[in-house]
Amino acid sequence: MDYDRDRVDEITLALLWLTSFKDPVGVRAWKGQDWDTMERLHAKGFISDPKSKAKSVVLSEEGERRSRELFDKHFGLGRLHGNSG
Repeated sequence: MDYDRDRVDEITLALLWLTSFKDPVGVRAWKGQDWDTMERLHAKGFISDPKSKAKSVVLSEEGERRSRELFDKHFGLGRLHGNSG
């Protein structure tokens, strides 16, 4: 199947914010997403290596910021009222 991988990466990163939580290491998110997409997000520096025994990945500082922004952009209530980019 052919698809826009950059857009899928963007939506996946946004959804990682939905499943994120803080722990002593930093902000983590459950890694139950498409493996190829998770690998691309790792290569872009947004998350830790998903190839581990952990059930979650650590978001980098940039990954946490972008994840929050993208979640708000695509799913935030402000977008319904024209208040978001």
